[in-house]
Amino acid sequence: MSVELLMLLYSALLFLVIILVQAGLGISQNGLMAQAGNRDNLPEPTVLRQRLQRLSANMQENLVMFAVVVLVASAAGVSNDATVLGASVFFYARVAHAIIYAFGWPVIRPLFYFAGLYGIVVIAVQVIKMA
Repeated sequence: MSVELLMLLYSALLFLVIILVQAGLGISQNGLMAQAGNRDNLPEPTVLRQRLQRLSANMQENLVMFAVVVLVASAAGVSNDATVLGASVFFYARVAHAIIYAFGWPVIRPLFYFAGLYGIVVIAVQVIKMA
């Protein structure tokens, strides 16, 4: 398996962890039966859960773009030092972004968001150059 595909797998697993932590916090806040129900009348989520909900949506958006460029690169047989770097930067930036987002640290979060986007662009550029 290529490094790029491995980073995609790791990124999907990171997304799963984010979802599970968010769900666990929901269960601890509202109880299992309330979370298993229709969830129409739940109380406002805690600040941490709200952050994790936003983080989850953000990760979903970015994971779609990352998956597309990694899978297109793989299908096209494009794998080099730049694509490996791009995939690695994306994954590690998203790990840092998740931690920073969860703890609510201001200012620095966007730097890691843009680092992840940079990783996506690096891979896309390599695919376009080979087209």
